[in-house]
Amino acid sequence: MALGFRLRGSTVVFAITLATPTAAAINLVSVQDEIKLGQEAQREVRRQVPVVGGSVGPYVGGIGRQLAAHAAGPRYPYSFSVANYREINAFSLPGGPVWVHRGAIQAAQNESQLAGIVAHEIAHIARRHAAQQISKGIVANGLLNLLGAVLGSGHGARAAEVGASVLANGYLLKFSRDDEREADAVGVQIMRRAGWDARGMLEFMEILRAKEGRDPGVAIFLSTHPAPADRVARLRSIVGGGGRRDTDAFRRIRAELARMPPAPAMPR
Repeated sequence: MALGFRLRGSTVVFAITLATPTAAAINLVSVQDEIKLGQEAQREVRRQVPVVGGSVGPYVGGIGRQLAAHAAGPRYPYSFSVANYREINAFSLPGGPVWVHRGAIQAAQNESQLAGIVAHEIAHIARRHAAQQISKGIVANGLLNLLGAVLGSGHGARAAEVGASVLANGYLLKFSRDDEREADAVGVQIMRRAGWDARGMLEFMEILRAKEGRDPGVAIFLSTHPAPADRVARLRSIVGGGGRRDTDAFRRIRAELARMPPAPAMPR
């Protein structure tokens, strides 16, 4: 599976392929450098991705902060942004940034489903999936000369350089199927601890499964996540009832989005 990011105007300087078993057990990126990489990646994404205005960003940020407070692992500087794209998708960057597409919010039918989307992305960050994937690629491709950029202290400028290069082949990071399964399971735990009904994550997967093959906006999601049918089967075995399902705030945000001009498609 390839790990990479593509941003318009970027030079392709960092494209890696996951391979050897040896690489799988190694994490070469410290939490501090992971945060640096993510901050640089966030600056690049913000330069190119349109953001939804109004009350939408603060609302999603409030959900995200409540969920992140119940995530285990390092205390990352989580942040939450809403991309003004019609496709159904969400993605996370190393060390804290989470993005949700407007299309995903509009596809959700209640707040617990939106919380499930955000919790899944927080789980990727909390479990350090990006750092693990970057480490695997460095080893698998013999890119040990990049270690000075991502290890230890005193390499802030080099870390920023690698942060930009990590974005060279597209900002939608493809995690492994095992990473996605773990993010679902950990996301369910985060939802429960934060007080949301974890069935929302399962319900959103069922919505995607119903749209699969009929809605072109789902194709972006499928390019970076396992097929909904696979995730639905696994989620059914771990989710349980109980917790917050919907709020007036969610309904107000949906109404606010409906009054806005239609979201554009992602650039190809």
